[in-house]
Amino acid sequence: MLRNLILASFIAGAAVSNAAEWTSLFDGKTLAGWTSGTGGKPSDEWKVEDGALHRTGKKPGDLISAKQYKDFEFEFEWKISAKGNSGVKYRVQKSPGGWLGPEYQVLDDKGHPNGKVADTTASSLYEIAPAATDKELKPVGEWNVSKIVAKGTVLEHWLNGKLTMKIDTTSEEWKKLKKDSKFAKMENYGDPVAGHLLLQDHNDEVWFRNLRIREL
Repeated sequence: MLRNLILASFIAGAAVSNAAEWTSLFDGKTLAGWTSGTGGKPSDEWKVEDGALHRTGKKPGDLISAKQYKDFEFEFEWKISAKGNSGVKYRVQKSPGGWLGPEYQVLDDKGHPNGKVADTTASSLYEIAPAATDKELKPVGEWNVSKIVAKGTVLEHWLNGKLTMKIDTTSEEWKKLKKDSKFAKMENYGDPVAGHLLLQDHNDEVWFRNLRIREL
């Protein structure tokens, strides 16, 4: 009995020690670890204010993570301006049309036209899979807590502690949704590959903070 308890304790301890640790992707003070869309220094129009990243100015461009990630759990907080639109892309690859990858939609559902289309509302997998209709979205100006989980072919979006979207990119559901989307002709869209994270510049004010990631 004692031997079994010792063995169980050893296994549990090993599991804890092997678990990936969370890594902060924003120090609250600088844009270290992020680049512009061309790989250079980010625009000064991405401001660091009160421990948050603030997209300001006329055209600051996207923020791209310096490191690539394949299987991960990524947590972040965001708030959007009135009628605002933005997004967080992941497993992003450079393509002839720009940076391409699945997108967690960041949106003012009540004020922006995309809020009237199911698969372009906040927390949706943009233009592919809609977020749950019973999601809990904070009003404009308040912080939302979001999470993206990408493991193999399964993608999950979370919003304020609730799962809002889950899909397997090998499923018949995915094939149908992709076929009916603007990504239909992009053969490798959604594949489980290592790619960058991207904080989107969509011409509207948006704020991000408490960005952290754990590789799976």
